[in-house]
Amino acid sequence: MSLAKNIEFLSHLPRLSGFNGLAAVYGRSLAPAVDSPLVETADFGSNPGALKMYSFVPEELPRGAALVVVLHGCGQTAAGYDLGAGWSTLARHYGFALLLPEQQVANNANTCFNWFNPADIKRGKGEAGSIRQMIARMVVDHKLDPRRIYITGLSAGGAMTSVMLAAYPDVFAAGAIVAGLPFGIATNLREALNGMMQASSRTATELGDLVRGAWKHNGPWPKVSVWHGSADRTVNPGNADAIVRQWLDVHGLPEAPMAATLVDGYPRDVWWDSNGETVVESYTITGMAHGTPLGVAANDERYGEAGAFLIEAGISSSYHIANFFGLTERTRRSAPAPREAVKLVTQPVAKEAAKQPMPLPRATPSRQTVPSRNLRGRAREISDVITRALTAAGLMK
Repeated sequence: MSLAKNIEFLSHLPRLSGFNGLAAVYGRSLAPAVDSPLVETADFGSNPGALKMYSFVPEELPRGAALVVVLHGCGQTAAGYDLGAGWSTLARHYGFALLLPEQQVANNANTCFNWFNPADIKRGKGEAGSIRQMIARMVVDHKLDPRRIYITGLSAGGAMTSVMLAAYPDVFAAGAIVAGLPFGIATNLREALNGMMQASSRTATELGDLVRGAWKHNGPWPKVSVWHGSADRTVNPGNADAIVRQWLDVHGLPEAPMAATLVDGYPRDVWWDSNGETVVESYTITGMAHGTPLGVAANDERYGEAGAFLIEAGISSSYHIANFFGLTERTRRSAPAPREAVKLVTQPVAKEAAKQPMPLPRATPSRQTVPSRNLRGRAREISDVITRALTAAGLMK
């Protein structure tokens, strides 16, 4: 970045007693000590990234339960972010395990995960390697289902979520990135600051290539949920669009959304595969600044507590992310239908498909191909679109 751009970027940040690295950029949120159900595990492997391991396992957790990995933002702790976002409450209510890695000041003075450091974002190396070792320990110790491992994070934790999905696509079934950045756009602090200030200008193919180049993957790709406030002046909201384009390209899907919905008053764009399964979704929290959106969930429960970068917005991102992961099935039938208004967006998808075929996978033979365009296939596709939209609106089961 030029000096002028740096000055312009810093001028938008909150007033501070002094600039203190990335904590001044993300905002320091050193919460006081809180009562927490999290338990620390000291021995989980070689720990190449020198992270701390915290976890929460509800009592009488059934064999083969799911695992959610939750990554905090800069200046936060594992316990503080868990309290604010409400993940242990969700885990207790719906019956899944939690892993919450925690950054140490020795690695990053502002306790940011080093999502921009090449030594920490490669498979088996640094912080990414440490998180993977924690996951392996959790699966063995608690007899979890290795096919149901999910990950989410805020800000630097969201960017590190992008890293883990790219470096370990064979480990994660899905991920959710909150106010984060795409994988691979930064390899040093200068590039990280630039990426936060302005969204990447790379094409969808270039962004997708960054993920495909992280690991030679031949299996299905993780599903991805993206959340970002439209008034975020810390991480440019354009990064949400770049993350979406990155994963649409990886999944071989068109950029035009297949359905546009309103969830608790906020826009949600949806893309699904040829089997009708949602694989990419994007929430825009209009008017919200940098942080994790909180609110009453569709089951009329509240998860989390407002605080620094934990923003009351009238929508519970943690609940909706857990739902996207498929973890709320146990009580979904007794819960009220989601407050959703649906707008079908079928025609733009058809036009886009007519202009050019969806990009084919690279070294991923198991990825879904484009459905047949014969009359029977087209009719079925339209039927699937309508069915998915009505289901999303709570008008069908």
